[in-house]
Amino acid sequence: MAAMASFSLLRNYAVTARAFSNLNTPQTVFRDFVNYKRSLIPLQSRRSLSRVGATNNEEAAAKAAAVNADSGTPTIFDKIIAKEISSTIVYEDEKVLAFRDINPQAPVHVLIIPKLRDGLTMLGKVSVYHCYFSRLKNSPIAEARHGEILSHLLYTAKIVAEKEGILDGFRVVINNGPDACQSVYHLHLHVLGGRQMKWPPG
Repeated sequence: MAAMASFSLLRNYAVTARAFSNLNTPQTVFRDFVNYKRSLIPLQSRRSLSRVGATNNEEAAAKAAAVNADSGTPTIFDKIIAKEISSTIVYEDEKVLAFRDINPQAPVHVLIIPKLRDGLTMLGKVSVYHCYFSRLKNSPIAEARHGEILSHLLYTAKIVAEKEGILDGFRVVINNGPDACQSVYHLHLHVLGGRQMKWPPG
C-alpha cells in the first residue's frame, strides 16, 4: 500500500514537473516577470510612460524628417493630392485638401494642406543648430506672397470644424520645425476637436 502511494506521488510529481517545465521557458519567465513589474506600476503612471514612448518616437521621426526636408522629393501629402495614396477626404476645393489624420489625437483630427506647395514647407526658419545638422537652412518659408493661401487655410479650418460639428470648441495647430515635431515638410494645419482641450497644449 505504501509502495502504491509512493508511486502515485511520484507520478503526480512527474506530471506536474513536466507541465511546469513546458511553461517555464526563458520567454514565459521573462513575460511573466514583465507583467508582474507592470502590475506594480499604477495605471495612470503606465499611461504616462506610454505617452513618453510615443513622444520619443514622434521626436525621432521629426528629427529624421528634418534631415531630408529640402530634398525636393514629393512628400506623402503630394502623393495624397495626386490620389496615389488614399485618404478620407473631409473637404476639398481648388486650393486646399482636408482629410482625416491616420493617427488621430482627438475624436476629430483633420489635416488641411495647400494643393500647390509653392515652396511653402513651414511658417518660419528654425534655429542655427537645426540648420547646421539638416537641410533646413534652405527650406522655403512663409512669405508675403503666401498671404492668400495662408488665410484660405485658416478659413478652411472653420469650414471643417463646422462640417464636423465642433464649432463650439476646436484647436488649430501648425508644427514648425523639429522642435515642434514637424514630420512632413509641406505646410499643414491640424484641426482637432470633439473632446475637452487642455492647456497648456504642449
